[in-house]
Amino acid sequence: MTDDFQPYTEKQEKFGSWIIGKVGRWQTTVYELTGGRLWNTFLGGPVAILTAVGRKSGLVRKVPLLFLQHGDEVVMTASKGGMSKLPVWYHNVVAAATVDIQIGSQKKTYRMREANAEEEAQLWPKLEAMYPNYKEYRKRAEGVRKIPVLIFTPV
Repeated sequence: MTDDFQPYTEKQEKFGSWIIGKVGRWQTTVYELTGGRLWNTFLGGPVAILTAVGRKSGLVRKVPLLFLQHGDEVVMTASKGGMSKLPVWYHNVVAAATVDIQIGSQKKTYRMREANAEEEAQLWPKLEAMYPNYKEYRKRAEGVRKIPVLIFTPV
């Protein structure tokens, strides 16, 4: 495999966003119906369901995301596969006072903050060990945008 990852084209991003949306809705439904027993991974990485209120719509929005358990905290990234734009859910989470995260059958409420540079330096190797494709995502986004590392602390 080459390390020469280029940014996605506009067509690739449009198709990728459509796939992420479709598969994400299916995965969320299956995950919730089975209490997290089924469809709880993505390419080997553990998946949780993040629930936030839409900042514009006011509607409940749910999205399956890879996560890293870090003590009592949950770490996620707004990677969107290394695409050029931040995922919509990121803006909802930033605007929300709290979010809910379901890991398996357990749901808890969290507050989010973005990792500082020191925390990112500590967390990226752990995130990439948990899900190696993050290396590719970071390369694709390089020079286009920074992929935020989000730390969720239980309320």
